[in-house]
Amino acid sequence: MVFTGLSSALRRDRSATAKTYLWMHPIYGIAGLLLEQVHDLMPAAPWYARGLGYLLVIYLVEAGSGWVLRKALGTCPWDYGRKGWSVAGLVRLDYAPAWYLAGLLFEPVRGAVLALSRVPVRAFF
Repeated sequence: MVFTGLSSALRRDRSATAKTYLWMHPIYGIAGLLLEQVHDLMPAAPWYARGLGYLLVIYLVEAGSGWVLRKALGTCPWDYGRKGWSVAGLVRLDYAPAWYLAGLLFEPVRGAVLALSRVPVRAFF
């Protein structure tokens, strides 16, 4: 949704309307679980290597889920066929810098969520 909201804002849509698909929620969940696995497999790797691992997972989830949706529904909700550097209309290679950065941003978000999960529930009341 960040991409669609940002792109609408860049088109001077003051509402910065973003859209997503119902299918994206389980896809994002699967991606998050796989990013967690990459994090656990590469704890001592340099940040740039971990970023490449996250990027690979993001592309594999996007391509794999797009392929499954295309087979099941006859279409993929996101169709990059005529946009950017597309691979089979399922992923855009020109998004690599953004996905690389998103993967690296996963780490501090993960840390914050884990730290928050250690706070006793009583602390909120």
